[in-house]
Amino acid sequence: MARRATLKDVAERAQVSTATVSYVLNDKKSISEQTKARVYDAIRDLNYVPDLSARSLSSRDSKLIGIVIPQTEPGSKLMLQNDFYSEIVGSIEYHARQHGYHVIISATDVNESYLTLAKERNLDGIIVIGMYPDDFYRQMKKTQIPIVLIDSYCNDHYYHSIRIDDAYGSYLATNHVIGYGHKKIAFFCGQIKENGVIKKRLCGYQQALEEAGIPYDSTLVYEGKVDYDSGIELARKLCSENKDVTAVVATADILAIGAMKGFYEQGVSVPNDISIVGFDDLEISKYLTPGLTTVRQEISQKGEKAVELLLDNIQDADMTKREVIIPVSLSRRESVRDMRGEE
Repeated sequence: MARRATLKDVAERAQVSTATVSYVLNDKKSISEQTKARVYDAIRDLNYVPDLSARSLSSRDSKLIGIVIPQTEPGSKLMLQNDFYSEIVGSIEYHARQHGYHVIISATDVNESYLTLAKERNLDGIIVIGMYPDDFYRQMKKTQIPIVLIDSYCNDHYYHSIRIDDAYGSYLATNHVIGYGHKKIAFFCGQIKENGVIKKRLCGYQQALEEAGIPYDSTLVYEGKVDYDSGIELARKLCSENKDVTAVVATADILAIGAMKGFYEQGVSVPNDISIVGFDDLEISKYLTPGLTTVRQEISQKGEKAVELLLDNIQDADMTKREVIIPVSLSRRESVRDMRGEE
């Protein structure tokens, strides 16, 4: 394999100093057109590609943004299993690229330090998606670079934040099925962590029940993972326990879609036998039969706003903490049965 041409090779071919080549590449000083022509000819002849890593070390501007997504267990492919992550990461990458930045994606387990990568790649900023243990946030602050959190209730004032009102979203979903006459309503969710997104959504579910005068029953809370397979398993478990549940509120569309499959396998019809509401409004939700009623959050907008906030902080290192809360709404489709008037 041929050796990669270096800045020094270009300088020797053009008969100039390496500093002059650097000035030409970065348009930093007034260089004669004749000299520029020699440098560009040498670059073309040698097929020279600038070393962006080396340039970033000297300029302290790598044009790289890190994205951290949750990985709940070793070997997990959570990002690929849940379209939520694909959509939000795609939005971040697109809007970062529009401003001349590139992204590095890391699926990080809850015990892994992110400091090493941030330092090695000289990242200009980091966007963290999801919740992590307190120690993770303490470690991340040591990078001393701008960081934006998406879907986190971390109260540390070092971080900027993009999120929705998760409790209100779940309240909307639960209140919707209550309004259609359902009283025995199960809750399918991921792992409940104190002050986490799932905990907030559980609170919204509880609030809707309380306002409707329906007693909260902890045995109707089915905790698993936020993925398709877990949705299937939770549906099977609910069917085996025969609790006369008529509706399910799920904390994610991917979980609700798995549940729909699980109910189908058990001979339980959605929505005739059991109703279900999801959360996210993924594109696939409207293609299902029946279409999935779900809480709509603007996933792509989260990515866009995160990039906007991060770049503002990159330009202004003294920028004070900002928190952006994006509204949610309910997308009504066919997965909820109207039981009003039924005994």
